[in-house]
Formats: sequence, structure tokens, C-alpha cells
Amino acid sequence: MKLQELKKKSGKELENMARSLKEKSRDLRFQLAAGKVKNVREIRATKKNIAQILTVIQEKQKS
Repeated sequence: MKLQELKKKSGKELENMARSLKEKSRDLRFQLAAGKVKNVREIRATKKNIAQILTVIQEKQKS
């Protein structure tokens, strides 16, 4: 998701997105340990999205 799109969302929506992405990340880690993950880059992309969302949340809280 683009950074501009994230900035337009409300804090509650961002928190819900972060929560769901954290669950997805956990599931991907378990699948990786079990050897079921085909696309390892998806883990990296999920982490990046979580970091972007958390950054936008922090910016909104400061202002």
C-alpha cells in the first residue's frame, strides 16, 4: 500500500491493518519453519508494510 493512502486512513483502520499484518507475518514464519513457504519475499514485504503503518500511526499521535 502506498504511503499517501496510509496517511488518509484513520488511526483505528491503521491499527486493524497492523494487527492483521502481524498475524499474517506470524503465519508466514510458521510456514517457513515447516518448509511450506514458496515466496520468501512475501515475509519481507509484510514486515515493510507493518513498519510503514506503525510509522504513520506514530506521526498521527505526535501531531
